[in-house]
Amino acid sequence: MKKVAVILSGSGVFDGSELYETVISLLAIRRAGAHYECFAPDKDQLHVVNHLSGEVAEGEKRNVLVESARLARGEIKPVTECDPEAFDALIIPGGFGAAKNLCTFAVDGAESQPDEDVLNVCKAFAQSGKPAGYACIAPALAASVYGNKVKLTIGNDESTAQGLEELGAQHVECAVDEIVVDSDRKLVTTPAYMLAEDILEAEAGLNKMVETVLSMQ
Repeated sequence: MKKVAVILSGSGVFDGSELYETVISLLAIRRAGAHYECFAPDKDQLHVVNHLSGEVAEGEKRNVLVESARLARGEIKPVTECDPEAFDALIIPGGFGAAKNLCTFAVDGAESQPDEDVLNVCKAFAQSGKPAGYACIAPALAASVYGNKVKLTIGNDESTAQGLEELGAQHVECAVDEIVVDSDRKLVTTPAYMLAEDILEAEAGLNKMVETVLSMQ
């Protein structure tokens, strides 16, 4: 049975992992007969967003690992405990936490800096030739991990795509229910909720992403 490491970035689309993307990805992994284990950085979130009003909750602090545990039903470890040698593949769902807590793309754009612990794990997967899937805005992190004109997508948002290209990636426009594959790097990306207006639209691309990642040798 293949084992997949899943890195989360909190709980909630505006300041953490996108819930639907995460659940769909985990379900797709299990439906494919693979096993997953969840990880997250043990640090404070960039900020906390009130998901009812959409406004930043001033003065409130939450921990990325603790919040991610909500999605993982408590079965989660610090990303520093992720040993890439113990896994066959890596999946990173989107949600703005991927661009706020796993890297600084949401704030710094083309000057984005990845979280050091997350970068170490992601680079270890990349350097060992193990396949990975990054969804939604998570390719902002992938651009820093792979660089060197790696092919990836966030859909078709021009300003975001430009920022990724300035980080060294090659952006490819992609429909919501499709994927972009960089076969040389074994990287699979899909727009998910960068474009999706419905959970079914997001599901189609996410399922293809997970299935493609798991089919890679």
